[in-house]
Parts: sequence; structure tokens; C-alpha cells
Amino acid sequence: MNYGLRYAVEKRKKQLIEKLLDVGVYKVLNKQLYELTLDELEKEYQDILKYEGVQA
Repeated sequence: MNYGLRYAVEKRKKQLIEKLLDVGVYKVLNKQLYELTLDELEKEYQDILKYEGVQA
């Protein structure tokens, strides 16, 4: 993976981690957020957006 792509992936992961932390998500499936792949972080964030308006 070239440097530019690696940088972009790490930057996006950092953005998603910050957004998840802001809504109170600290772990997913007993893994810290920094241990997740970009795909796993994207999925978790999409799930949060999907259910954001749902009241329990």
C-alpha cells in the first residue's frame, strides 16, 4: 500500500473513532475502536446513523 493510501485510511479511521467516541461508543464486540478495521468502523458508524432517530 502506498503512503498516500495508507495516510488516507488512517485519517478516515481517526475521524470515525472520534465520531463514535462522541456518541459514547468505546468498544465493539469486546475490541477497542483502534483495533477495528476501517470496514468495521464504517459499519458501526453507519449503524449508529441508521438508528440515531429510533427511541427505545
